[in-house]
Amino acid sequence: MAYPLTALISDLHGNEPALTVCLDDARERGAERFVCLGDVVGYGAKPRFCLDAVMQLCVPGATDPARDGLALADGLCLQGNHEHALLFTAEDFNPKARAAIEWTRDEISADPDETKRYAYWDYLEALEPRQSDELATFAHGSPRDPVREYLLPRDANDHEKMQANFASMDRNICFVGHSHVPAVYYDDGTIFRPKGTDGPYDVGELGTDAPRRMIVNVGSVGQPRDRDPRLSYVLFDGRTLTFVRLEYDIESAAAAIRAIPELPDFLADRLALGH
Repeated sequence: MAYPLTALISDLHGNEPALTVCLDDARERGAERFVCLGDVVGYGAKPRFCLDAVMQLCVPGATDPARDGLALADGLCLQGNHEHALLFTAEDFNPKARAAIEWTRDEISADPDETKRYAYWDYLEALEPRQSDELATFAHGSPRDPVREYLLPRDANDHEKMQANFASMDRNICFVGHSHVPAVYYDDGTIFRPKGTDGPYDVGELGTDAPRRMIVNVGSVGQPRDRDPRLSYVLFDGRTLTFVRLEYDIESAAAAIRAIPELPDFLADRLALGH
């Protein structure tokens, strides 16, 4: 069976305008499957909107109502560190992130539909930190620590850290998010840094005899941090990667954050800066 064209999204962080643009673009490009690498919530003003989208599209047996109920290949969503903090504790978060988690917890529980409230929490509690399909492993942070460990471009020079992560992989390619910085890390110590929309990028034969393993950071939909404020996501067809960067209505997303007293203005300000 051919590998479905998969839209890999991560770190949505309650950003409705960015997620809307991302999903519309992926549909136009013919995405047959949606995989979310975690951090659906946190920071942004629309956690329920983002949860609704992920619960509709990033699940087994999903259909896409925006395309007349088109049947999708089985998608998935992972537990990120913000989902983990919602369920357990945000004590290790910085004060701004912790304030956002506390507000997000109340916001999810404030849905007027009791059935939806329970559905949100049931869904969040069932998320796993790491999953694999026939070709790829998916983790929020890193292969060895899927919830919390960051992979950043400087880590390409940290041989011990990178080799430990490659040793933790059960496939030749692993998709991650968490750092909000798109990149491809190879097991020979090299790194590819995409600039703008870049691809299709041939990842080579992904069978057991593949010459190199790779970890692909797909960047962030809701809060990019590579000094490019455009949303970032990746398309993967089993052979090629396409990095996608798109503009969205940053002012609308920022205004929604500023309208909520419990959310620090810093979380709005940083969207236009891309860091």
